[in-house]
Amino acid sequence: MYKSLIRPILFKFDPEEVHHFTFSMLKNFGFLTKLFLPKPIVDKRLEREVFGLKFKNPVGLAAGFDKNAVLFNELGDLGFGFVEIGTVTPKAQAGNPKKRLFRLIEDGGIINRMGFNNDGLEAAIQKLKGNKGKIIIGGNIGKNTNTTPENYTQDYLDCFEGLHPYVDYFVLNVSCPNVGSHAKLEDVEYLRELITAVKGINQTKVNPKPILLKIAPDLNNQQLDEIIELIAETKIDGIVVSNTSVNREGLKTSPEVLEQIGNGGLSGKPIRERSTKMIKYLSDKSNRAFPIIGVGGIHSAKDAIEKLDAGATLVQLYTGFIYEGPQLINDINQELLTRAGRISR
Repeated sequence: MYKSLIRPILFKFDPEEVHHFTFSMLKNFGFLTKLFLPKPIVDKRLEREVFGLKFKNPVGLAAGFDKNAVLFNELGDLGFGFVEIGTVTPKAQAGNPKKRLFRLIEDGGIINRMGFNNDGLEAAIQKLKGNKGKIIIGGNIGKNTNTTPENYTQDYLDCFEGLHPYVDYFVLNVSCPNVGSHAKLEDVEYLRELITAVKGINQTKVNPKPILLKIAPDLNNQQLDEIIELIAETKIDGIVVSNTSVNREGLKTSPEVLEQIGNGGLSGKPIRERSTKMIKYLSDKSNRAFPIIGVGGIHSAKDAIEKLDAGATLVQLYTGFIYEGPQLINDINQELLTRAGRISR
């Protein structure tokens, strides 16, 4: 029903307006969605234990969808195994000027330059106090756009400290192309400094939380080797592969349209192969030394299995969820159960 009836209507309107409309519907009329959406699959065989947390299934929602921790309970009802909120910054900020979200329908992709628009740390904390314990929640954290370089780390520390009682794991977002000075954020020396500082606070807690790093899909193999060494040295708990891309190669969308859209991060089908290759490289080169959350271009069960086979432990949806709808969650979990059945026999 979603792809045949609901999506054609939604795609007639501005993507950001549709996003807010969808949020309102799920928040205020979530009880009605159960009449039209597929019943989530629940099965013990789907459970995964990763970095000390038990996930009811390995299919999560990536950061950027529920930026302000508004819908995690309702999203849990759709069948996700975990939801990553954010990116949360210490202070509320409007993000980049609109229009800043664009569909590439021919490519099954999205370009965004949202710029970490969110209501800020305190607003997220207040929302998270309404957690009903239905689902694992990740906290994706970043810096404010106007923060000066010498204070980048403090922004991450403020978010980490504030969200620590309310989320189950953290993701340090250092790879978004839509914030200023992201080149510094991806510098290995700076990452070492940032991770060390965050881990220092984490180790003072009675209940330390897993810390992951989210990287861009545009890194070369030498940079990936540096990431492997960094993880081995800092002993963080895992990595998210990958964020959005600034690469525009191989798109069906015309150069004229792309020029009109301008800069931003590309997600969806166009980055599927790139992110999967990165997962395989990191997994093989490190001998599966750390868990990987695979994200980027998952529009089918086959795409998800491809990432898991490449070395991912969990997967996340974003653009695929928008294009394919909630049925995609069940499709992936059903395929995992089918494979489990074949293996057990």
